[in-house]
Amino acid sequence: MQFEAHQKETVMLNPMKNMQKRVVPSEIRLDPLTGRTARICHFMKLSWPKPDFKQIVGGSEATCPFCPERIMKITPCFPRDIIPEGRLTSDDLVLFPNLAPYDSLSAVATLGSRHFVPIAEITAQWIAKGFGLAMDFFKQLNALKHPESVYHLINWNYMPASGSSLIHPHLQVFATSSLPNLMREETAAAQTYFNKHKSNYWDDLVTEESAADKRYLGKIGRTTWLSAFAPMGVAGDILAIVDRANVTLDLTADDLRDLATGVVCALKAYDRMGIYNFNLNFFPGAEQDAATRFRMLLSPRTFFNQALGTPDVGALRNLYNETLCMAFPEEINALLKPEFE
Repeated sequence: MQFEAHQKETVMLNPMKNMQKRVVPSEIRLDPLTGRTARICHFMKLSWPKPDFKQIVGGSEATCPFCPERIMKITPCFPRDIIPEGRLTSDDLVLFPNLAPYDSLSAVATLGSRHFVPIAEITAQWIAKGFGLAMDFFKQLNALKHPESVYHLINWNYMPASGSSLIHPHLQVFATSSLPNLMREETAAAQTYFNKHKSNYWDDLVTEESAADKRYLGKIGRTTWLSAFAPMGVAGDILAIVDRANVTLDLTADDLRDLATGVVCALKAYDRMGIYNFNLNFFPGAEQDAATRFRMLLSPRTFFNQALGTPDVGALRNLYNETLCMAFPEEINALLKPEFE
């Protein structure tokens, strides 16, 4: 397995220091599986001032469709042949059809009745409960043998910089027979790796990264946590790989709790950095596919300029699909690792 990186440097004359020469390093890394490139550049201290949450959140609950006084009145229901009850509930968590669906079996799962949950107050029990409600949905679809019940996906956009249009915490939950781009690329590349090496790429990655201990964060239950070598997020990505699990429905209640526990470990570190937005995605494989493993990717999000609301995705990422990270993943790993110990 190759962890390939190309070092580069920019030379400039610094007007703030009498035009003395300044050398700025950068690095282009290749993802070991797909060859996708990521640029390590725009170096800055991974520390942001926390915003005024009252200004961001204040008043948003007045029209929130997910708050308890409205959710059962204005959210849609599934047809009875899909979900006989129309919606699924677990205490104050509610799952219902997405009004702006990603696919034919697309749902939203609210994470309780509380309108705003600060990142420092997110608990593993709370996350695991949300994952569990989504699993109930997937199990019902699977029991129906629905043709779209192939890949069972959870996405979580937390707070505005992540792409969330609502403050109220919620998951995007959907089943599909159509793989998203990165999943399709990784699935094909993992099969090529399996055919060539007669071994599972994700198992080998866990072995290599655990031994090298440069980007290894820790193990919780049967889930290994790593900092991604070629991250997509500007503050790095965290990859969780579940041993001996291929599809989402392979996950046990213990696995969901362990995944949730690792997320909370990461969020504690992000809170110290002043990061309060993130994306989280499930990456399952196909059933009986020996080349795959279930993965979960967590990517912090932020604003390049909070005052202007400048997002961390610009032309490089949006049109070239070329990612950049503002620190070496190994340095980010050092900031995260104490929370996993």
